[in-house]
Amino acid sequence: MEFANNGQNIRGYAMKMDAAMVEKTLNQFEAQAIPDEHPAVPQLNKVFGDHTFFLNDDGLHIIEPAADRQDGSETGKIVRLASWNDANHTSLAPHEPETSEATVDLGDRS
Repeated sequence: MEFANNGQNIRGYAMKMDAAMVEKTLNQFEAQAIPDEHPAVPQLNKVFGDHTFFLNDDGLHIIEPAADRQDGSETGKIVRLASWNDANHTSLAPHEPETSEATVDLGDRS
């Protein structure tokens, strides 16, 4: 996968997820998590900060914390950071973060 960096450096609240949070996210959000060992992760971290990254047909996403619920559980908002440049999904173009209305339940804070 080629990552086309047009000079933007988009960084927000860094959120690395543990395996349980990734699994919960993938049960609610149709995407694939990019493993930390993937060769593109260092470049993604350099451009976007230290996050768990997700790919789907719409592009590259992260989950950012949303408001905690009164029951103590956390939710996350889906944020798209880059869109595919081509129909074959071989190159991504970063853009201003686009926050979705959709949220994911991340479970208890404990």
